[in-house]
Amino acid sequence: MTFNDLDLSNQLQYAIDDLGFENPTPIQEQAFSVVRSGKDVVGIAQTGTGKTFAYMMPILRDLKFSKQQHPRILVLVPTRELVIQVVDEIEKLANYINVRVLGVYGGTNINTQKQSILQGQDIIVATPGRLYDLGLSNALKLKSIQKLVIDEVDVMLDLGFRFQLMNIFDIIPEKRQNILFSATMTEDVNALIYDYFKNPKKISIAVSGTPLDNIEQVSYNIPNFFTKVNLLHHLLRDKQTFHKVLIFVAFKRTADYLFKQLEEVFSSEICVIHSNKTQNYRIRSIKQFDEGKNRILLATDVMARGLDFDNVSHVINFDTPDFPENYMHRIGRTGRAEKAGKTILLSTEKEQPAKNEIQDLMNYQIPIMEIPEEVEISKLLTEDERPKEDNEQSKNRTALEYVPGPAFHEKSEKNSKVNLGGSYRREIAKKYKKPKTRGDKNYNLRNKKKSK
Repeated sequence: MTFNDLDLSNQLQYAIDDLGFENPTPIQEQAFSVVRSGKDVVGIAQTGTGKTFAYMMPILRDLKFSKQQHPRILVLVPTRELVIQVVDEIEKLANYINVRVLGVYGGTNINTQKQSILQGQDIIVATPGRLYDLGLSNALKLKSIQKLVIDEVDVMLDLGFRFQLMNIFDIIPEKRQNILFSATMTEDVNALIYDYFKNPKKISIAVSGTPLDNIEQVSYNIPNFFTKVNLLHHLLRDKQTFHKVLIFVAFKRTADYLFKQLEEVFSSEICVIHSNKTQNYRIRSIKQFDEGKNRILLATDVMARGLDFDNVSHVINFDTPDFPENYMHRIGRTGRAEKAGKTILLSTEKEQPAKNEIQDLMNYQIPIMEIPEEVEISKLLTEDERPKEDNEQSKNRTALEYVPGPAFHEKSEKNSKVNLGGSYRREIAKKYKKPKTRGDKNYNLRNKKKSK
């Protein structure tokens, strides 16, 4: 099937032609008529299969021109980066259509976004938190929403947005079309569908564990963190082969530490994104990597989830993900739009069980490559890799550095007084007795003379 076989408007067809697309992906082909029917839709498809166009083409096909101020289409995505990307995709697709699109997300001035909303919008793309804030402030009227799209809903629920989603459902019209897209079908996603969707039509293109045929996968068994770093240095020196590389790590601190290890050699070629970076820094890093100004991008799972980068030559899994589905999302960053891609998985002995789960999910054994002879096998270990010591000395000291000092409970002489407790108070009471009456001020004085 080609795009000409779909019932596209001339304006949409012109935009598709400008983008150079000829054939719709399976999810785009199957979702088009279902979304246009007005039924609730649940689409399950792997990342990189064109889900944004799958729901926006039929929506734009039937979206009539209107001068009304309040939006009719609401698209929810989990991250700020995805808001920017989805808005960009919609604008490309609506190049010949008179439609107003606005992205709203946290980390930026909410008053600026309120002013943009007051100018009138047709489509709002938002993160749940900022959308709810705008709805509560009454700056954004949601009573005209006809279609609700929830993209990357599994990530949204993983990030703890279920509460915000429930609140949003309460402030938008009950009579609406719900369109949900996800790469995985989890119990939380199922519960959301059961509670809020009405007899949805399900479209499943590929299960989450199906490896993409156009992605070549290899793996290395690596003894430790610093040997992984040495292997990365060796691979990334080949700039012609590794011309656009996305490196995934599990944690923000790992991303920063690895960045320092690589920055000395690849300073002008590398950038990093994770949730602790400022919004401007993250947007700049993504833009520079996408435009080819930076050859290497370090990222955590959440930050790169759903982002669409063109012509990524390699995805390198520096850490083996604990959840096998995350591996599928990672490798889906390359080989997009049916282009060829390559992935590399680095696994220590501790990470082998996680690697086995990935292979079980895919029903595929990832080929193991030998570590090149030029790569130094490091003996240096990180704190997490060092064997746990039995004694309770500081983790920042080695056994040779640790010399016991005087204990804190050995007090100086001036602080070694014994607490006399009640007996001390009784002796004082004998010496200084209270007067029998308040008026007998000399009682204590007379008694003191007698005792002498």
